[in-house]
Amino acid sequence: MRNGFVSAGLLIALAGCVAAPSPVAVSASPVRINLLAINDFHGNLDPPSGGARMFNPANPGKWDTTPAGGAPRLATAVKQLSERPNTIMVAAGDLIGASPLLSSLFHDEPTIEALSKMGLAITSVGNHEFDEGWQELRRMQEGGCHPVDGCKGPRPFAGADFDYLAASTYLDSGETLFPAYAVRAFDGVKVAFIGLTLEGTPEIITPAARVGLSFKDEAETVNALVPKIQAEGIEAIVVLIHEGGREGAGLDDCHGLSGAIAEIVPKFDDAVDVVVTGHTNGIYICTVDGKLVTSAGAYGTRLTDISILIDPVTRDVIGKSARDVVITLDGYAEDAEQVALISEYRSQAEPLMNRAVGTITETITRSGGGAGESALGGVIADAMLEAARMQEPGVQIAFMNPGGVRADLPFKDGGKVTYADIFAVQPFGNDIVAMTLTGAEIERVLREQYQVNGNKILQVSQGFTFTWRQAPGQPIEIVAGSVKLNGEALVAGQTYRIATNNFLAGGGDGFATFTAGANRAVLGSDIEALEDYMAAHSPVAPGARDRVMRVD
Repeated sequence: MRNGFVSAGLLIALAGCVAAPSPVAVSASPVRINLLAINDFHGNLDPPSGGARMFNPANPGKWDTTPAGGAPRLATAVKQLSERPNTIMVAAGDLIGASPLLSSLFHDEPTIEALSKMGLAITSVGNHEFDEGWQELRRMQEGGCHPVDGCKGPRPFAGADFDYLAASTYLDSGETLFPAYAVRAFDGVKVAFIGLTLEGTPEIITPAARVGLSFKDEAETVNALVPKIQAEGIEAIVVLIHEGGREGAGLDDCHGLSGAIAEIVPKFDDAVDVVVTGHTNGIYICTVDGKLVTSAGAYGTRLTDISILIDPVTRDVIGKSARDVVITLDGYAEDAEQVALISEYRSQAEPLMNRAVGTITETITRSGGGAGESALGGVIADAMLEAARMQEPGVQIAFMNPGGVRADLPFKDGGKVTYADIFAVQPFGNDIVAMTLTGAEIERVLREQYQVNGNKILQVSQGFTFTWRQAPGQPIEIVAGSVKLNGEALVAGQTYRIATNNFLAGGGDGFATFTAGANRAVLGSDIEALEDYMAAHSPVAPGARDRVMRVD
C-alpha cells in the first residue's frame, strides 16, 4: 500500500484472480487528541486571593478579575473535560515552590498528591521546582520522607504519579535530571512530549540549588531531539517549556506577544506542533512560526483546552486549536476527593497557620507604582534591616527583590495578621545575608535593576534613597548624587554593610554585583524577621514609598 491506495493487481491476487474495480481509497479518520494544559500552579490548593484575570473585550488592554481556582474545582474541570476520549493533562512547570503555607509547610507534598489525583500525566520542570534543590525534586518524583523533617503529612509520601521531564537540565554526570521526553499513544498514533526549563534558571535560583546542574539552550535541545523522535516513527511533537512571554491586547493577539518565548519558538524545528509555556504567568493562545503557543496564567485559575488532529497514516498533525477555560468558583463544583485530601493536611497545619503575629492599619500591597517601590516592599526591607542589626549593629542598608514579595498583606478581622499571611508574602524560607559593598558597587547594583524582560526595582530600607530615569528602550540611569544614606551621598570608594536575602546574594535576578560582596554572614531568616517586625511594631502601616523616585 502506498499513499493510502491498494493496487488493483494486489486485489486480484488476493481475490483469486476475480476482477476488481479500479483502485480503492483507504480512508482513515483523523485522530483527535485533547491536551489540558496548566502552568505555574505554585501549590495553590485553595483559590488564590487575586482570582483570575479576565480579558475585557469592551475595553482592550484592560483586564478584570473574577474569583477562580483551587484544586477541588480544577479537578472537576479536568474530570469533565476528560470524558472525551484521548485526553491527557500536561503542565509547563512551577507546580510547586513559592507556595502558600498549606502546601509549603509539608514541602509541597500535598500539591504533588493533589495533582496526581487530578490526573496530571506529564510536566516540565520550572525554576521553582529547584527551590529546595534537585535532590528534593527527585524526592517529589520518587517519594519518601523529607531528609530533615521526616514524614509530617497524614501518610508516608509516595511521590508523583505523573512524570517530570527535563531535557535541558543536566547533572555533572552528563545525564539529564529527568527523561528528556515521553511518548503517549492515542488510538494507534503516538505523540512525543519534550519537557524543559529556561536556560536562565541558574540566575533565578539560589547558589546552593544550582550546584551540580547545568542548563542548556532551549531551542538547541529541542532540535537535537527531533531526529531521534522521528526515527521512532513519531511526527506529532509537543514542547512543554518553562519559559514564556507577555500577552498583547487579548488572548489571541499573537502580534502583541513579547518576551523570551517569542524569540525561542521560531528557532524550534518545524516538526514541533504545539508549545505549552509558563514562567511569566501570561495568558495567551496564538500561533508563532506555524506553532500553536499557549499559556494558562497561574495558580490554577484556568487551563488551556488544546485540540490536535493527527492523520493516522502520515502521523502528521493536520489541525490544532485551543480555548481558554477559566476555573470560576461558581462554574465548577468542588471535587470530593480533593476536598478530603486538603482537609487532612489543613487539620494538621491550622494551629500554625492561624497563629496571630501582629496587626496592620490597612491593606499593605506589593504593587510597585510608577517608581517601582511598593508599600509592602519597604516594610520587608525595614524588617530585614532590623533583624540584621540585632546580630550586627553595623548593618546600614537592606535590599529586597520585588519578585520575592509574593502576596499583599490584606486587611481583615480588624487588621489581624496571621503566620499564614506573612508566609504568603515570603514563602521561600530565604536566609538574610550581610555583606560589605563599596559605594560604587551599590550604584552598580542599582543599574542592574534594568532587565531586558522588565525592570526589577529593588525595595530598600528606611534611610536609603535613590532616583532613576529611563529613556524608552534604554537601560536605567541613576541620577547623579541621588544615592544617599540618611541624607548623605554615598562615597564611591567607601564601604557599606548591607543585608539582603540569599537569593540576591547569589546573584539572582541578574544582580551579579551582589556576588562581589565581602565578609558575608548569615543573620537569620526572612520570614522570622518579618514575624519579629510585626510583633514589635504593630499596628504596622504601609510604607510611605518615598525612598525610590523616578524622574523623566
